[in-house]
Amino acid sequence: MTFSVAYDFIQGSSPLLVSMPHSGLQLTPTVADTLTSEALALPDTDWYIPQLYDFLEAMGVGVIKANYSRYVIDLNRPEDNKPLYAGKTIGLFPHILFNEKSMFKPGTVIDTDHQQACIEYIWRPYHQQLATALARIKQKFGYAILFDAHSIRAQVPMFFEGTLPDFNLGTHDGKACAAKLLQAAQHAISDINYTQVSNGRFKGGYITRSYGQPSHHVHAFQLELSQATYMQDTPDYALDDKKCAQVKPQLKALIEALVSCDLTPQ
Repeated sequence: MTFSVAYDFIQGSSPLLVSMPHSGLQLTPTVADTLTSEALALPDTDWYIPQLYDFLEAMGVGVIKANYSRYVIDLNRPEDNKPLYAGKTIGLFPHILFNEKSMFKPGTVIDTDHQQACIEYIWRPYHQQLATALARIKQKFGYAILFDAHSIRAQVPMFFEGTLPDFNLGTHDGKACAAKLLQAAQHAISDINYTQVSNGRFKGGYITRSYGQPSHHVHAFQLELSQATYMQDTPDYALDDKKCAQVKPQLKALIEALVSCDLTPQ
C-alpha cells in the first residue's frame, strides 16, 4: 500500500502556526472505491481554507495543510478514536456524511489493515510535524500559538439547530489558551456584518484540546468559519469571489492580532 505525502508544510518566522486538517481532497484508492457518488463529491470538506488564508506565508506565519480528505482519516480526532463530544459526532474513520447518510456503497467496508496504514502514514506524520513545529516556535519565542482553521456549512442539523454564527471560536472552554489571546481574537473580528461566538457548539477538536497547554506556554484555539461567509449558496461548493474578498481582510486582521499578542512567560 503506497501513500503520497500526507501534508504540506511551510515554516514561518512568527510565534503562530496555522493548522488546516480538513481541507485535503485526496483519497486512497481503497476509500474511493467504497464511497457513494454523493460522498465522492467530498461535501463535508473545509472548502477553500488554503485560498482564504493565502496571505499567511507573506506574514511569516507557518502553515501545515493536510493533503488527504477527512473521509480517509480525520486528523482532528485522537488516534485511539475516543469520542470528543457528547451526542452525534464523527470519529477517526467517518462512516456517515453530515446529512447522516452512509458514506459507503451497500455491502462495502474498509478493512482494519487500511485503517492502521492511514494512521501510520497520514495521521502520525501530520501530528509529528505539528508537534515539531510548535516545539521549534516555543524554543525561539518562549511560547507558541496554534490556530486550527476550519469551516462548515451554516446549517447542519446533525450538529446544531438553526444557523451557525459566522465566526465560531473554540478554546476548550478556556482551557486551551490564555484569556488575553481569545480576547485579542474577539476584538479583531470588528466588522459589524459578521456574527461571532466563543465556545458555543464548537469548542475545539482534538488538535485544540491536546496541543493547547497554556501552563506549558503553548496556546491553541480553533476557528470554525461559516461557509456562508465565502461560498455561494449552490450545490457545487463554489467559491463566492465577492464574499471571499470581504471576509479575507477580517481573517487577516484576526491573524495579525494573534501574532501581535505577546504571551512571553513572565
